[in-house]
Amino acid sequence: MKISRPTLAIAAALAAGTVPDAFAMDLYVDTETKQIYAEPGPHRQLLGSFEKVQDSAETARKEIAEIKDDLELKEVEIKALEEHIAYNRELNARNDEKWFNKMNLRGYTQLRFNQPFSGDSGAGNPELRSVGDSSIKNNSGFSFRRVRLVFSGDISDYLYLYIQPDFASNVGDNQQNFAQLRDAYGDIAFDKKHEYRIRAGQSKVPFGWENLQSSQNRLTLDRNDALNSAVPSERDLGLFAYWTPEHVQKLWKELSKKGLKTSGDYGIAGIGVYNGQGLNRAEQNDDLYAVAHTTYPVELDFLGQAFSGQVLEVGADAISGQFSPTTADMTVFGSGQKILKADLDKTMGGNKTVREDRVAVHAILFPQPFGLQAEWNWGKGATLNPAGNDGKGSIDSEDLRGGYVMANYKIDNVFRTDGVLIPYAKWQTYRGAWKNANNSPRTSVDELEIGVEYQIMKALELTLAYATMDRTNTGNLGQASGDLGRAQLQWNY
Repeated sequence: MKISRPTLAIAAALAAGTVPDAFAMDLYVDTETKQIYAEPGPHRQLLGSFEKVQDSAETARKEIAEIKDDLELKEVEIKALEEHIAYNRELNARNDEKWFNKMNLRGYTQLRFNQPFSGDSGAGNPELRSVGDSSIKNNSGFSFRRVRLVFSGDISDYLYLYIQPDFASNVGDNQQNFAQLRDAYGDIAFDKKHEYRIRAGQSKVPFGWENLQSSQNRLTLDRNDALNSAVPSERDLGLFAYWTPEHVQKLWKELSKKGLKTSGDYGIAGIGVYNGQGLNRAEQNDDLYAVAHTTYPVELDFLGQAFSGQVLEVGADAISGQFSPTTADMTVFGSGQKILKADLDKTMGGNKTVREDRVAVHAILFPQPFGLQAEWNWGKGATLNPAGNDGKGSIDSEDLRGGYVMANYKIDNVFRTDGVLIPYAKWQTYRGAWKNANNSPRTSVDELEIGVEYQIMKALELTLAYATMDRTNTGNLGQASGDLGRAQLQWNY
């Protein structure tokens, strides 16, 4: 193929770079001679439009410069983003340090119903009443047993806060569902593992095992009278020191994860001092109560394969202090005897205090699947003696004793994968004072309760029970008995 001279000149100019960058040229090929021309003509076919381009090195330099500029821009954007993230992290850290951002909220509600089947409920009878459930009485239907909210959280590595009000407290027989403070305390730890800590404020007094167990977790509808009489409502205002080794903390947590009902962490050893007059009651004397508490869970694997996974918890407790009974006029049921507040106050003298000393023991075999639970206490405490002071009545330190035994059985995966059924039978007895009632009357209690708790799901539980009771009515000292059907629906949140 031959190329014309003008075409060669143009090509040379393009190669030499003397043609302007914006110059473009149309080239034609003669279809017969195959020569290249810069102008159209006969038999000439357009090849295309051609213009000068930069060499590859210059093109690469331009591309590299563009990439570099883009990277510099991305670096600026990344740096701005990192600064924004760091600022938000610092802001969140400052907010997390605020105590209200570290608090957790949970709670539970219990709706209860008692249906008498037989017993002393008519006119002229002492009326069956229970210190554990004020809704056991004549003319009673549904009632809220508890409506509670719990505010809790680790304010720091060394301070834990716990506040619990109850919205189902009663004032007398007809005023119901008042808000009342149950717990308000701080745990001050001496180490990050919380093995050693001091609890300051209003909290449960570490006496007994069932007393310390939350009503949300307790299997039976009410606590036993014998040990609960030592600290009615389980709480008081004071200062307590607890020691819980890390391995025991771990074991109790493992038991809870299995759905087993522990009493909570009150140390394997604890001591404390508290007012002694009872929950939300002003102190009435210059003496403080003292308490000592011990408990220890033992894994029974060493006894052989049959006991693998079984845990037995045993312990003992003691309290001692001066109690000031609340005195009031009283008419003794049946005899019509009048006991007057003025006479009782006179027999007790100016300080109006009576000494109380108790010791208690407990043994708990957690149901895996069969369980046993037993507690007992002995001692002396302020007790009304209607025959004292020449028949006018007196309050003296008298013997007390009593406890309970309970058997239970845990059945998992009932009706649904997370359903749990726990049938139980509990027998209790007590002979001694109920000190928080007016005049600290002596009570005689014998009771058998058979029931079943059905944990439908974690958020919902139903307990059905049958109870046969023989109890002293603390308001008039009459002895009453009866059989009841009992039910409680509990929802947790």
